[in-house]
Amino acid sequence: MSRVANAVSLLLKCLILLGLIGFFQAVSAQNSASPSGSAHDNGGTNQPGTGLPSANVSSTEKSTLGPDSPAPLIAPGDEVEVAVYGAPDLSVHSRVSADGNISMPLIGYVRLAGLSSSQAEGAIEDRLRQHDVLNNPQVSVYIKEYTGSGISVTGEVARPGVYSVVGPHRLFDILQDAGGLTEKAADSVIISHTGSDNPITVELPNNPEALSRLNVQLLPGDTVVVPKAGIVYVLGSVVKPGGYVLNAASGLTLLRVIAAAGGPVETAALGRAKMLRRTQDGLQELPLPLKKLLSAKVADIPVQADDIIYIPNSHLKEMLNAGALATSAGTAAIYRIP
Repeated sequence: MSRVANAVSLLLKCLILLGLIGFFQAVSAQNSASPSGSAHDNGGTNQPGTGLPSANVSSTEKSTLGPDSPAPLIAPGDEVEVAVYGAPDLSVHSRVSADGNISMPLIGYVRLAGLSSSQAEGAIEDRLRQHDVLNNPQVSVYIKEYTGSGISVTGEVARPGVYSVVGPHRLFDILQDAGGLTEKAADSVIISHTGSDNPITVELPNNPEALSRLNVQLLPGDTVVVPKAGIVYVLGSVVKPGGYVLNAASGLTLLRVIAAAGGPVETAALGRAKMLRRTQDGLQELPLPLKKLLSAKVADIPVQADDIIYIPNSHLKEMLNAGALATSAGTAAIYRIP
C-alpha cells in the first residue's frame, strides 16, 4: 500500500513540475515575440532599460529649441559661492579676481576663470587633496552672478543693450528687462549661443500655453535678436490709414489689408489707386484695379513687406508722388491684424 502511495505522490510531483516548465516556456516565448509591445501600446518607443515610453518630440520642436546649451563659463568679476561639505571654515563667498582666481583658506589661490561650475568643483577638490587638507573632499560651486559676459538684446525692443545675468534667466525675463517688443517687432526671436554657429529661432504664438513652453533659458554671452516684422502700408482715403504687420503664417492680400484699414471712404478715388513696391531698381509703381477687386471681378492680389498702397481722394486732383508716400509710411501708425 505504501508503494502505491509513493508512486502516486511521485507521479503528482512530475505532473506539477511539467506544468511549471510549460508555464515558464510560454511566458518566455511571449516576451521574445513582442519585445516592443509597450511602445506599440503607448504610441512611442521605450526608454532603454526602463520599459517607460519616451517623450515624443517633433522635428519642429527640436529645431526651435535647438541642441543642449553649453554650460556657462566663469569669468573675472563673477560672484561665486564655494561650499566644502563637512568643513564650513573652508567655504568662501568671493568674486573672481581680474586674473581669474579666488583665494581659499589653506590652499591659496585657485584659478576658476574659463571653467564651468562642475570643472571648478573638480579643480578645488584636487587642490584640497594635493595639500592634504581633506582625503575625500566634496565641493559645490554656485555662480551667484555672471558679470563677465551679459546677454545682448538688439533689434525691435524698447531698450536694446547688454543685460547682466544674476541667477538663471529666461527669454521673456530678458525681453521684459529690455522694455518689451516694439510695435514693429516680428512674431519670432533669434538666439545665438556663444561658441555655436547654429542660432535658434523661437516663434512667439498668441497661445499662452505655447508661450510657456518656449520660454527657453539663456546663458551668459547669448545674443537675442528681435527682427523687424514685414509691414504693408495703406495710405490715403481709408478709414484707418497706417502700417499693418504681415501674418507670418498666412500672409496678407490686398483686400484683406484694405479691410483691416476700415475700407475706402466715400470720397476715395478707387480708379486712381496704386501700389508702390520696392525692387532692386528702386520703387516700382503699379496700378491697382480696386473697383474690380471690390466687386470680385478679378482675383485678389498678394502683398509683400514694405508695399505701400495708396488710395487718393477724388476731391484732390494731384496725387502724392513716391517720395512723399515713402515719407508718410515712415511716420504711419502700426497695427496688428487679429
